[in-house]
Amino acid sequence: MELAINGETKLAGLVGGDTITQSFSPMMHTASFKEVGVNAVYLSLPIEMDQLKEVVAGLKDIAVGYNVTMPFKTYICEYMDELSPAAKLMGAVNTVEIRDGKCIGHNTDGAGFVENIKNVGFDPKGKIATVIGAGGAGSAVFTQLALEQVEEIYVYNIKDSFWDSTEKRVAQLAEHTGVKVSLHDLNNRDELKESIFVSDLLVNATKVGSGELEGQSSIDEEMLHECLVVADTVYKPLETKLIKMAKDYGLVTAGGVGMLLQQAALAEKIWFGTDMPVAYIEKISSNNTCLGDQTLKRYSNSCGEEKCQK
Repeated sequence: MELAINGETKLAGLVGGDTITQSFSPMMHTASFKEVGVNAVYLSLPIEMDQLKEVVAGLKDIAVGYNVTMPFKTYICEYMDELSPAAKLMGAVNTVEIRDGKCIGHNTDGAGFVENIKNVGFDPKGKIATVIGAGGAGSAVFTQLALEQVEEIYVYNIKDSFWDSTEKRVAQLAEHTGVKVSLHDLNNRDELKESIFVSDLLVNATKVGSGELEGQSSIDEEMLHECLVVADTVYKPLETKLIKMAKDYGLVTAGGVGMLLQQAALAEKIWFGTDMPVAYIEKISSNNTCLGDQTLKRYSNSCGEEKCQK
């Protein structure tokens, strides 16, 4: 369906740093709006940190909603009028809904991530996970995994200025969900190796593998094992070093593009009440960006029902 900008056209977009000009989101949402007949445009809105408060106030008057990406997912929380239960637990917002003059912060990253790993046949319930990264993406991932009732989560992060607040959030999450969640120093490589060894799922939720860190991995190949599913939140490049390493090892993988598609679909549902045609968007995205096969290999319970002898 052809759409033309007119007096009824709504505005949505992506707020982030200067790297968002490389994002797939404008292409995906524009194609989706056109396919389902939503009269809206989706723009990239690169800003600086000191502009965030002003931008939030300005968009409240002109947009129906927008996405938020690094480095603003955690910082934007303080400028929201309301936070969804998931966003409050995660301490991060990736989707803003503007309704009745209020900015309501949501987080669709976690739910999108879980949908992505389920699409390759992995049900996280009752499993053990190691998540590397406790920022906006990492917090969304390990919070949603806890809500999905995994058995235990090992969270690894560098000891940065957010360490103490992250430690409190992890403790609150464990108390709220009854799931064992613990925070560990990423620089302790021996402890990281041990955690991965007993895990069913490994997730990279850091920038490692993209941008200036492309070609790098948060783990060493020797940390992999045959009963592990490996997921990445990075979607550019489409196949990070971690995902390639895991595929070469013969493991089931879930790349960041699948998560991107699923969280985007949830955002459109929040803004417009519409269902993104995910299969169609994945197909045209693949034609334009060589996304590749997201379900090349699927997880089976051969390593789940009867644990491997690790």
